[in-house]
Amino acid sequence: MTDMIDNSKKYKELREQYPNFIYDSYTIDEDDENIYIRFKFEIEGLTTFTPTLTIKKKNYIKESAKNNNIVNNLVFNIGLVELISYWKSTFSKNLIIKAGHINEDQIKWFKKLYYLGLGELRYTNNINISQKEMINIQSIGPQIDIEKELKTINEMDYTNFIIPIGGGKDSNVTLEMLPTDTKKDYCIIINPKEVTLDCAKTAGFSDNNIIEIQRTIDPNLLELVKQGYINGHTPFSAMVSFTTYLLGYLTHRKYICLSNESSANESNVIGKNINHQYSKSYEYEEDFKYYSTNYLKIPTFYFSFLRPLNELQIAKLFAKQTKYHQIFKSCNVGSRKEPWHWCCSCPKCLFVYIILSPFLYKDGLVDIFKKDLFEDKELLETFKGLTGHSDWKPFECVGTFEEINFAVSKTIQNLKEQELPFLLKYYQENYELYDLSEDITKRYNEENNLPKELDNILKGAIFND
Repeated sequence: MTDMIDNSKKYKELREQYPNFIYDSYTIDEDDENIYIRFKFEIEGLTTFTPTLTIKKKNYIKESAKNNNIVNNLVFNIGLVELISYWKSTFSKNLIIKAGHINEDQIKWFKKLYYLGLGELRYTNNINISQKEMINIQSIGPQIDIEKELKTINEMDYTNFIIPIGGGKDSNVTLEMLPTDTKKDYCIIINPKEVTLDCAKTAGFSDNNIIEIQRTIDPNLLELVKQGYINGHTPFSAMVSFTTYLLGYLTHRKYICLSNESSANESNVIGKNINHQYSKSYEYEEDFKYYSTNYLKIPTFYFSFLRPLNELQIAKLFAKQTKYHQIFKSCNVGSRKEPWHWCCSCPKCLFVYIILSPFLYKDGLVDIFKKDLFEDKELLETFKGLTGHSDWKPFECVGTFEEINFAVSKTIQNLKEQELPFLLKYYQENYELYDLSEDITKRYNEENNLPKELDNILKGAIFND
């Protein structure tokens, strides 16, 4: 069950005690090896924060980061997303922006991101507040004029892809299916780990084509967490969108190619718009397209290659990509330790096990996870939550109830008269099997932003299988 904390009174007290959160400034420096970005935020009367981004410089950087207003604008906007992790500690009434200027339309855009992006945090902390009430944004900094630099851009110089890699099955499917040229395309990894680097190299990318970014969390935030200030999930994928867009400009890439699927659109709480994956959703992708077109203005296009597909379709494709099976990892619990491993006890591990089970159960999955998760009785409540037989859906990046129930029912069907493992036997004895008459691995969601040539590639993979 998801941990719930009643901070309904505490957050109100914190808002009164610390009413002002200040986005004070940002700095950009560079040397021959790195680009250094530092933000300064302040909870007035409590503490300051100086988180950083460090971009490793290689031959892919084509623009100077200093004294460049396009870079200034992009970095300033990254700060507007980065600050979420710090502002949420006190839910300060006022966000005062001194580092730059945004207009009323932009303020409205960020208010929506902050509200929906913190939906899970609000829910798990029992914070009941409207979008209108949550934050008052005052933008008092100088306007960043990018028009002069925009005139120097030649759109014909912008080509090829940047592919963000997270280490899971989705980005590996994208790496294999895109018509990439590993000598001209780049993959991007934030806080690289052995798993993510191995995935990139398995796909054929060399060190010179792997963009590495180190993102640090200010230790003052960690201290506030220890002291019991408000904590919870923030929209990291929104941070990815703005950060990769900066790299799109610095490297002159035409496409930022994400690996978010249609399943990311589903709410985690029945009857409420509370989505753990909000910043991976099609709604956010469309919002970012609007924002980047109007306020960032570089000729780089951000979209998700896997948006037309559901999780089951991605699992079916990934099941054939055996070279990644002993490399990929998705477990967030296991990512906090070295080496990154499958903890085999969290909702994400069980979800990945379920969604791959129609194609790899039993030997292939046991070879990946080193145990049969379907035999683990301790996972029963998580199993109920994933299949929709509970009042909650785990706050993880997991598929829809339909996809999960289809996968479970298909695996049961595949086993026929064989003895079922504990979780599958429980399902068969307590619930109706999902109707398998429609093969949902043949669906295609037309709500997407794929360029035509990529749309054809993906349709070919699905319908010609």
